[in-house]
Amino acid sequence: MRSRTMDAEPETQDAPGEDTPAAIDLRQEYRDAGVADVLDELDRELIGLAPVKKRIRETAALLLVERARKRLGLAHDTPTLHMSFTGNPGTGKTTVAMKMANLLHRLGYIRKGHLVSVTRDDLVGQYIGHTAPKTRDILKKAMGGVLFIDEAYYLYRPENERDYGQEAIEILLQVMENQRDDLVVILAGYADRMDTFFASNPGFRSRIAHHIDFPDYSDDELLEISVGMLERQNYHLTGDAKAVLTRYIARRRAQPHFANARSIRNALDRARLRQANRLFELDGGPLNAEALSRIEAADIAASRVFAGADADPASAPG
Repeated sequence: MRSRTMDAEPETQDAPGEDTPAAIDLRQEYRDAGVADVLDELDRELIGLAPVKKRIRETAALLLVERARKRLGLAHDTPTLHMSFTGNPGTGKTTVAMKMANLLHRLGYIRKGHLVSVTRDDLVGQYIGHTAPKTRDILKKAMGGVLFIDEAYYLYRPENERDYGQEAIEILLQVMENQRDDLVVILAGYADRMDTFFASNPGFRSRIAHHIDFPDYSDDELLEISVGMLERQNYHLTGDAKAVLTRYIARRRAQPHFANARSIRNALDRARLRQANRLFELDGGPLNAEALSRIEAADIAASRVFAGADADPASAPG
């Protein structure tokens, strides 16, 4: 693999030959490469996140233009595609990273299009000589695709003089620079902690071209996400259950350790557990598909989120 430096001269194509087109229809390229399919999937599978989706579309446009310039024999250089995804847990960062890997593969910027998701524990060893082989093994698995490092700021622990995270960082920085045409690295985590991490590790900041912030979901978006999660498992909410869930979301958001869609998924799993126990205790004979698919208000109202509420959960204010 040819090494590259930040100030490398742009590559140039040979003089245009017989196979070089006179012009390129970017819209047709957009359709032929399947970019529209990936972006449509993103819209279908993720509620909200308008600023994130906008940035992904802008990135796709940039890559299409760069690919067209290369085909027309214009000076070009492989764009720096390393990214930073910042935001609270459960805002879709891993899902978007998977879509980005697919998008980059379809456009020919990575060979395979797979995603390798890791945390500090996958990269940093516990004793001398352990970190380098762990990090290199992960990098080997990720080559040709995207390496997604969640809670990346934990790689750097300045309070611990014997921490081996710095060794992993140095290896990552070298590969991110020298093999950036065969690997895209996405660093993810809370925005404030990532700012501190970049300030302490300027080598990372200089290699990250795209910084994308993932906003929290609104109450309405979380309710829509809830309905979608249940529908995909052939469950549905009664009208009363939907009203209680609306109040649940408002209360849960105000409590510690709220993780957006992740917390909602956990809440729905517990509601299904209560529904199963409620149905098992019934003595009314066989149950049809409707009964087995219906989530009722009581299945959600029993949540500890409503513990201590002055009024019944079904009528309690959000």
